[in-house]
Amino acid sequence: MTYIITEPCMSEQDASCVDVCPVDCIYQGEDQYYIHPEECIDCGACVPECPVEAIYPDDEVPEQYEAFTAKNYTYFDVPPPD
Repeated sequence: MTYIITEPCMSEQDASCVDVCPVDCIYQGEDQYYIHPEECIDCGACVPECPVEAIYPDDEVPEQYEAFTAKNYTYFDVPPPD
């Protein structure tokens, strides 16, 4: 499992999540931050730090943000989970 950063991040782009990540797996893209699915250790430290509540476990992403799961995996050229 990994965490997915969703649409609310696109307008905020606050780096609080980056600062608390113990393995530095959060990267800034052109439009938002992304969590590398193969580097994430599933600690969840980023979740409470997000001021816009944009970060979810990949199996709990709300329906309206489901496209962000594929977007995250595609950003790192990693196949999404089944």
